[in-house]
Amino acid sequence: MTGSPAARPAVFSVPPYVGGESHLRGVSRVIKLSSNEGAFGPPPGAMSAFQSVAPKLHRYPDGGAVELRHAIGRFFDLDPSRIVCGNGSDDLISLLIQSYGGPGTELIMSRHGFLIYEIAARLAGMEVRKAPERDLTADVDALLAEVTPATRLVFLANPNNPTGTLVPSADIARLRRALPSHVLLVLDAAYAEYVEDSDYDPGNGLVDASENTVMTRTFSKMFGLGGLRLGWAYASPAIVDVLNRTRMPFNVSGPASAAGVAALAEQGWVERSRSHNTRARAELSARIERAGFRVWPSSANFVLADLETSDRAVAADMHLRSRGIIVRQVAAYGLPQCLRITIGTDDECAAVADALDEFGQRHA
Repeated sequence: MTGSPAARPAVFSVPPYVGGESHLRGVSRVIKLSSNEGAFGPPPGAMSAFQSVAPKLHRYPDGGAVELRHAIGRFFDLDPSRIVCGNGSDDLISLLIQSYGGPGTELIMSRHGFLIYEIAARLAGMEVRKAPERDLTADVDALLAEVTPATRLVFLANPNNPTGTLVPSADIARLRRALPSHVLLVLDAAYAEYVEDSDYDPGNGLVDASENTVMTRTFSKMFGLGGLRLGWAYASPAIVDVLNRTRMPFNVSGPASAAGVAALAEQGWVERSRSHNTRARAELSARIERAGFRVWPSSANFVLADLETSDRAVAADMHLRSRGIIVRQVAAYGLPQCLRITIGTDDECAAVADALDEFGQRHA
């Protein structure tokens, strides 16, 4: 017999997700600013905790991540029984889509929203509707205009990746009120720890006030644990029950859980990291603008530099690579004229600024 198993057609409806690059051929020292990783790596306590569990690697982890959920609850003042942990927040995003979507249903997102929403939705057989944005910021009225009887999920990253823009909490609340009650609103707050707006609510309040809102969070950014894949969701008891039924039994490893608990206990880590990010982001933005390029306002740990044309963005990226610097082209997000640049250490930010200044002088 000949032939091979046939995958579902939906599998081929999306391209594979491509993460930020880490290496450049022939370059020994690379400045990687392509994946929005924390500027200072993992907290020292998290590294120690990770190493301390090495003798127990033959043991299965706690399937309910009880210690980690309680640590998250203490740190963020949330009910741990309403927290579900996952193998990165992507894991939980996918589970929500599988659980509440499916063929014949629709997911709504903003025009330049995080690609994983579309990929996971199409794999689940859903239709994806993208709402226009205003100044690269999600537009609540545009999102609502996309709602149809088939809509089951609305995803909104706030701050958004890759633009860094922020929707005011009052507008998010208006979005929730206007959505049909059966539509699940998922607020992706991966960059919440970097926001300094005093009115900002990453989603806690809406989750507490309703049965149809979920907040997802991650340890990959501020807490520097991207390599361990650790995320969590905060939701109503009914949605928590669904996630616990659909997640894999041991979807958070023992080392990841131990590192997460320790990262939350690192005194002053969030405050120091946020302070550095706010200052360095402003300084880098100012330098890029002095070099002649627009920088979109950002509330996250990256900036979006606008080179005006796709050719110029590609040329700028190649120039940065020639200096050993990797940033992120975002053509896949419909922004071929832009480059997303992670806020790294002061030395890394200075290297990027110097290189773009040099590029600007050559291409004035």
